Amino acid sequence: MRLLVALIVATLFTAVAPVSAQVVPDAPLAHGTLAFDGKGTLGGFTGVTTTLTGQLIGANTLSGARGWVEAPAKSLSTNNGHRDNDMAGSLELAKYPIIRFDLDSVASGEQHGDSTAVTLSGWFTIHGQKRAARVPGWAWPTARSVRFRGALPMNVKDYGVGGLSKMFGVLKMNEMITVRIDVAFGGER
Repeated sequence: MRLLVALIVATLFTAVAPVSAQVVPDAPLAHGTLAFDGKGTLGGFTGVTTTLTGQLIGANTLSGARGWVEAPAKSLSTNNGHRDNDMAGSLELAKYPIIRFDLDSVASGEQHGDSTAVTLSGWFTIHGQKRAARVPGWAWPTARSVRFRGALPMNVKDYGVGGLSKMFGVLKMNEMITVRIDVAFGGER
């Protein structure tokens, strides 16, 4: 009888093992979206790209995963040609064509069903400037894939982005934006 109870308890603990303890596969970026929400004199706007590449370097746990994601800065679109041209000038696309995030570590938090609260720590490179960043969000790891969604506030002036004022200061963009990331590595989810 003790053996039966021990097997049942062992089975239960195995079945509810934390997602953060799950093996994370090496996997290329399957799909993703990088977006930012900004505000200007004429109201709010969003810039989006789905032209991303990246690689997840797997580990025995979610917290051991590393990797990177990057996008051509010119692929960001706000669906407004004038604003997109201004953004291209501010980002100096000819000099700094890539936006990139390099993942150094993952801190796992609470688990809710199949998702785990995480904070990604790493480095954003924007406009040729590399800055440390922590991206809070959620991860959904499986045996074949990992998906991450998160967001963080960012001051574009920290990255040397200028040209936020046009028409002698009549039109301005707020230097604070919210960056949103939704990426999936490996098999579809």
